[in-house]
This record gives sequence, C-alpha cells and structure tokens, in this order.
Amino acid sequence: MMEYKGYQAQVGYDAESQAFHGQVINLRDVITFRATSVAGLHRELAASIEDYLEFCSSRGEEPERPFSGRLVVRMPPDLHREATLAAARDGVSLNSWIVEQVAGAMTTGKHRSK
Repeated sequence: MMEYKGYQAQVGYDAESQAFHGQVINLRDVITFRATSVAGLHRELAASIEDYLEFCSSRGEEPERPFSGRLVVRMPPDLHREATLAAARDGVSLNSWIVEQVAGAMTTGKHRSK
C-alpha cells in the first residue's frame, strides 16, 4: 500500500511489461498510475493525485475525499435488534457501540487482513 495526502493506493507488478501499476482504492473516482521503479511509482502517485485535485478545481468541483467517516452497514434484522439491545445495555448509542466493537476487534487482532 502507498499513501499520498490521505489517498491510499494498491500497487501491483506486471512482469511482462516490467512495470509497476497502482490504483487509488479509497474513493469512487478512478485514479491510476504506472512506473518502472519504486521511486517513479511514488512520483507518479503524487502526480496523479495532484492532477485529480487540479482537474476538480478547474471544474469548480470538490474532490472526493477519502474516508468521510460515514458508513452504511446492512445487517440481518435480528442482528440489528441484538446490537441495538447491547448498545442500550451499555448505555450508548448504536453508532457508538458499533464503533467500539470495530475498534476492539482491530486492537485485539480479531479481524482478517491480507
């Protein structure tokens, strides 16, 4: 993973073309880049994001920002009910309870990561 100004990119390598390729993954707009060296990859990521920001500015549009902090979660109704009851028992909002559960899973390592 690479990061520039909060935008995160996933990188791969194509042995046939002997080039690295990457794509920004934490927004809906598509930002891609290529290079033949690691240093070039860093330059191209930065250049691609700067181009994106300038393009948005030239159109008078706000660029999409990574991770707004809002997340829509769909779950089975029974799980929704149980989570709501657990939050009430803990004396917190459902949103706060879910954030606590996710944070707890991240700190205890009870999540899957590649």
